[in-house]
Formats: sequence, C-alpha cells, structure tokens
Amino acid sequence: MNIFVGNLSDRTTEDEIWSLFDPYGVVYSINVAYDKYSGRSKGFAFVEMPDDSNAGQAIQELNNSVVAGQTIVVYEARPKPERPENNRFSRSGPRPGFRPRY
Repeated sequence: MNIFVGNLSDRTTEDEIWSLFDPYGVVYSINVAYDKYSGRSKGFAFVEMPDDSNAGQAIQELNNSVVAGQTIVVYEARPKPERPENNRFSRSGPRPGFRPRY
C-alpha cells in the first residue's frame, strides 16, 4: 500500500519517517518530496508498505499525531489523476489570436 504523509516539517528526514512506520511492519520505500531549487522538503512524503493490514494500522494510529512539533496527516495515497496532454501542436482548431486572411 502506498501511504501519503503530509504536513511534515521541512527538517523531517527519511530516517525519522522510517522510525515512525517501522514498528508497524516492513517498509519498502520512503520518498520525501524535495524542492528542486532550494533542496528543502516540500512537507510531504510517500511510504510504501507491502502488508495492507499493517499499513492500515499505521495510518489509523499515526494520523493526527505530532512529529517535530507539527500535527501530521496520514492516509492511503490516491492515484495521480490523468492530465490532458499539454502539447501546443496537438490542439485542434484555430489558435488564439489567429485571424484568417481574406
């Protein structure tokens, strides 16, 4: 199960997140989102656990708990929504500002 962990402090490390989830079972991976310009955490992470029952227990017990002085939110991650293709060459019809010649 893929788990979303939000409202993390920008100083929270992967090791701290690992220590939160480790008592609930095997943790496959932790992916903390970092800002590509500053290198600081964006305040959320994804934790992957193979056993759904252990993951469910971790979600239930860790949601609204306090970590590094902040109340975190923990829930099952939703799949990323499909985004329409954003390619300027794939549009149909006239482009904005296009005027036909007479």
